[in-house]
Amino acid sequence: MSLLSVRLRPRALVLMLCIAMVLTLCFSAGCGGGKARGPSAERGSSSTGGPVTGVSRIYQKLSPSVVAVLVQRANGAGEGSGVAFEPRRIVTNNHVVEGGEQITVALASGERIPATVVARDALTDLAVLSVGRDLPPAAFAEKLPPVGSLAVAIGSPLGFEGSVTAGVLSGVDRSIPSGGTTPQLVNLLQTDAAISPGNSGGALAGADGKVMGINVAYIPPAASAVSIGFSIPAPTVSDVVGQLIRSGKVEHAYLGVQMEPLPAEVAGALGVNTDGGAVIRAVVKDGPAARAGLRVGDIITRVAGRPAEQVEDVLAALRATRPGARLQLEILRDGQRRTVSVRVGKRPAP
Repeated sequence: MSLLSVRLRPRALVLMLCIAMVLTLCFSAGCGGGKARGPSAERGSSSTGGPVTGVSRIYQKLSPSVVAVLVQRANGAGEGSGVAFEPRRIVTNNHVVEGGEQITVALASGERIPATVVARDALTDLAVLSVGRDLPPAAFAEKLPPVGSLAVAIGSPLGFEGSVTAGVLSGVDRSIPSGGTTPQLVNLLQTDAAISPGNSGGALAGADGKVMGINVAYIPPAASAVSIGFSIPAPTVSDVVGQLIRSGKVEHAYLGVQMEPLPAEVAGALGVNTDGGAVIRAVVKDGPAARAGLRVGDIITRVAGRPAEQVEDVLAALRATRPGARLQLEILRDGQRRTVSVRVGKRPAP
């Protein structure tokens, strides 16, 4: 899979995305009352006698595997979505269930059953729930369809459970610029299928009815966006959820540095001829980067053979690297380009 992240570096866009982050990682809060719920409100395709379209077929195939996730917290209630990964295991976003005191899932039939958190991983924003009822597991894609392919989002936006929207797969390997503060938002799928609060943790499906991604974020209209949503790719979901089910934790590669973007004006002031990069601002003592000879002030310009035009490009490459493997970095130091091979470590427990 390509590691090239979306190139969104202008300051105005970064500011826009910082505003958007206030909304994108939330689930639908305080939406318990007054919302249409259940199959009678949302699912009328077969009862209307109308034609069954491709989207309808996908919905009918996947909707029994998609649930609403109702979360009670000390400061109120909220709702997200989830997808059956195994008969009694549901995948959702970590931010949907984090801090939840009581969790209930609403099935496609409208029935509600209790759920508990099995394990979760904040870095990838994924969590696994356990339920006491067998559900039909969804099929997760092993490979992603080409950009432009049909994309169907199923979930519970704003409490409207079992809703479906359709669009296309708009892009792959997207990252939301964050200066390294939100490393989980890398290597994402982009779609124009409408995604709203409450869709978090729900399915983004392809034309074959397989889940291509778990919906995680969107940029709201307040940030001048029109239908820009993001999902965690199915191969990442399968890998992370498999580890969570087997061991309750996920092993992440660790570089041992703190980075920040290299603005063009800074590059100019330094006399550096580069289109961008990630500046190393701190190196962990005796960490993988330190052992490889990386220093504060080094500018990472390429990673794993691809341009590193922003911090997220490095994070995306790191995400795709297993602990113990080597990662090739091209750096600028004192105006000279160097290639450094780092044997990445295992990310320490928080």
